[in-house]
Amino acid sequence: MSGKSLRNTFIFSSPPSIKSAASVVGGKEAEGPLGKYFDICEEDSHFGEDSWEKAESRLHKTAVQTALKKAKIDASEVNFMFAGDLINQCTGTTYGIRDFNIPFLGIYGACSTMAEGLLLSAMMVNSGYAKYSLNSTSSHFSTAEKQFRFPLSYGGQRTPSAQWTCTASGAVILSAEKSSPYVLGGTVGTITDFGITDANNMGAAMAPAAADTITKHLEATGTYPSDYDAIVTGDLGIVGSDILCDILLKEGTDIRNVHKDCGVMIFDGDQQDTHSGGSGCGCSASVLCGYFINKIKSGEIKNILFAATGALMSPMMVQQGESIPSISHLVHISSDKNFFKNKKTEN
Repeated sequence: MSGKSLRNTFIFSSPPSIKSAASVVGGKEAEGPLGKYFDICEEDSHFGEDSWEKAESRLHKTAVQTALKKAKIDASEVNFMFAGDLINQCTGTTYGIRDFNIPFLGIYGACSTMAEGLLLSAMMVNSGYAKYSLNSTSSHFSTAEKQFRFPLSYGGQRTPSAQWTCTASGAVILSAEKSSPYVLGGTVGTITDFGITDANNMGAAMAPAAADTITKHLEATGTYPSDYDAIVTGDLGIVGSDILCDILLKEGTDIRNVHKDCGVMIFDGDQQDTHSGGSGCGCSASVLCGYFINKIKSGEIKNILFAATGALMSPMMVQQGESIPSISHLVHISSDKNFFKNKKTEN
């Protein structure tokens, strides 16, 4: 048996190790509170290219190259790659990685893509089908604005609940090697839809999905918020984070002391005018790879639950008056591969 599974929650019998993690961000992200934690900060939002879409592909490619370099392995050694982004047909990914010649499975989970990819990569390594598995994702402010909101030259006003799509990318290489940090397990989310139709209020749409997945994971594993140094959501922003904590509190679970949101962390809302915070696939990916994984490696923290969230909508469906279905996938990352064994001993 490759691990313990309770429908959508599982614990790996041979927890995969995080071999390397890379983060690449744009200028605005570099100016934020976490700027010093990212591997590469690029002031040129075009990344040397002549279109925003090509810029995102270059951004994504750079993150993968950096992860390979940090892992000290060649692309030819990677068994599988799971990756995706927000652009139509995930072309930010496919055009960015086409030269690596890595066996590729494209995925789409909107802004939950980093967690989804981590879970799939970890399954491959835990099962013995991969020695090295890579997952990555990206987002770019200008490509997302063009596709999901308004033309860049329009200059429309943003509502207070609106978020700023991050120009950022993150890549993780998992291995069968036995070194910290480890991916101990996770929970695959289910789609939730609470009837939110406002595309400028993604946090409200995604918060119920995060609440559902976090609750299911805690119940299935018999753990409590206090067992973790941080319960990290992807990009709920200020509005969505408040809603998440309220939902869980009403259900008897208080995560306020340990909750962190990548969208809130990546920008200084007062100084950078990002309203409710950051968003986009690259938001949670870059903060996970640049900040949290390094904090675990340094020993400052030991255990986190990483629950990235995604709004599974398209501009067409929103224009037709449809509500916004959302999802959240959760990954348990720890420096202690015997976390659950030690928990049993304590009890």
